[in-house]
Amino acid sequence: MTTTEESPARPALTPLRQARERFLTGRPLPDGVPDEIVAAWRRARFFGVRHDLTEPSEPLPPARSALLTAARPVLERLAPALASGQSSLVLTDERLRVLWSAGSGPGDEKCHDLSEQEVGHNSAALALRTRRRAEVHGPEHFLDLWQDVSAVSVPVLAPENGQVLGTVTVACGLCTGCTPHPGAALAEATATAVEAELLARSRTTERVLLDAFQRAAARPGAAVVALDGKNRLLSDAAAGMLSPGAVAVLERTAAANGSGRDDTDTSEAYGPCEPADASVPTRTSEPYGLSEPARPSEPYDSARHRNGSVAFDLELPDGTGTAHVTPVRHEGAVIGVVAVVEPPADEAVRPHAQHPRVALAGRSVPWRHATAKAAELARSREPLLLTGERGTGKTCLARELLRARGDLDPVVVDAAEGPVDEPGIWATALASDHALLLRHTERLSQADVAALNSLLDERPDAPLLLTFTPGTPPGPCLQRLLDTLAARSVTLPTLRERPDDIRELLPELAPKPAPGRPPLTWTLDALRALERHPWPGNITELAHLVRALAEHRQVAGPVRRTELPDLVREGPATRQLSPMELAERTAILESLRSHGGNKARAAAALGIARATLYRKLRGYSL
Repeated sequence: MTTTEESPARPALTPLRQARERFLTGRPLPDGVPDEIVAAWRRARFFGVRHDLTEPSEPLPPARSALLTAARPVLERLAPALASGQSSLVLTDERLRVLWSAGSGPGDEKCHDLSEQEVGHNSAALALRTRRRAEVHGPEHFLDLWQDVSAVSVPVLAPENGQVLGTVTVACGLCTGCTPHPGAALAEATATAVEAELLARSRTTERVLLDAFQRAAARPGAAVVALDGKNRLLSDAAAGMLSPGAVAVLERTAAANGSGRDDTDTSEAYGPCEPADASVPTRTSEPYGLSEPARPSEPYDSARHRNGSVAFDLELPDGTGTAHVTPVRHEGAVIGVVAVVEPPADEAVRPHAQHPRVALAGRSVPWRHATAKAAELARSREPLLLTGERGTGKTCLARELLRARGDLDPVVVDAAEGPVDEPGIWATALASDHALLLRHTERLSQADVAALNSLLDERPDAPLLLTFTPGTPPGPCLQRLLDTLAARSVTLPTLRERPDDIRELLPELAPKPAPGRPPLTWTLDALRALERHPWPGNITELAHLVRALAEHRQVAGPVRRTELPDLVREGPATRQLSPMELAERTAILESLRSHGGNKARAAAALGIARATLYRKLRGYSL
């Protein structure tokens, strides 16, 4: 919620009223009209709003609103005090649809949508856009019916992330020279009280969701997931079973069930005085033309009932199995879902320890972008190429992708172990419908690459997954292979491009502690040193460091900075890059990523010589 601020000096209303009349009749405006007010009038004209609007559209408000559920106790305490005055109080959602209103004042026209597209400039739209308290007086409005109305609005912010959930508006008769609006304190106090109620309910619902998760996960080995759109809880068994695609499906299911939906109080999107017979409309006289809408009776909707009220089964992608999804309710509202995942009937639950989650650990934008693209491409069993520096996790991610789609027994060929003497083994493996994982494609001999090209000519849809580490310029035969796979290739970011993921990687890389010993933890100073290190060996280098510390430490407690190797502890000795150099470095990284790590093509795309690119790569420690 915004803090109270001194309202800026407002233009005199009489000259502004004359300027509005000139604007509406297409005549030139006088000097001194604030630019923001003229822009607001022009937006209204662009949206096609009529200034003499008498019957605004009446879109149906949302049938359920978590904001109104939290705000109703606060608003109902204020409603009696407003009944005897000449002002009104209005609550809208984030789309400026009116959820609740009470009080009386000038104007009795119906209006259930305060967006600029419907009614032009007003304080609620201004507060939503600026995220701060906003006032609009008389001729600043675009509509004729609000020329004698002054209004102040305050945004209502979500306590957990600051997102604007709606607005609180106090409107009354025109206040000439009032600074601030006499209802500003009421609007601020109401928004503060609603936000406090939202925070209390948020903490309560999180506890309810946690309790539901713990009850479902009490059975040993149960694969349980709980989601509410903000939080995600996974048991160890679920973390070992679920692919990124399966988790995404469950997230969408939680959203479809509607966190915060109320399936019992279907009238809560309306005002406090609705009649028992919903076919009889009510009318109240309020500024901004607000009144309670009539609500027709609703037939039973089996799909809505299924999605909002009862448990159901959901088939998950990637051969994960079936999720038994149960909506979690609190005070009549659906606040999230708990899903118990059962593997396919012919497949036992795979223990979490057998499938380390390093391949999926990380929430940085580069990593999420790369892994999401790889997961999408890997859904079909067509060839897929993973490229990136050594140690970026190509093989680990490849195995995870194969496991997620059900290829549990791939044929693995590592070109780094020596020449592939029998290329026919690839065709044999593919003929038996086994997926083929080819590591270190850059190490293949020319004959092996030629055999692989021939295989792809015959079977362009072969279930082949390759890893490639860019280095020396490839020969023509290997280049042809890379060109063939370019459309289905993903470049993994380096660890220095995703330092925010290091804290999530550390527990995944640490070996399981011996019985009676605590897991490896880190001081904040040590974590900062790890995040600043350039990691030329990427995840592989970090994994070696973590394992060495876990196996050879002689002291207890969190790992301190002094225990780290010299190069990591002291930090990189690189100079601070200028803004121009940072922009150039970003352009080089993006070009390399776009061209699968191919430096020759990246240099050509950047318009520089290959030698210049290599020099810049060394200068930026890339």
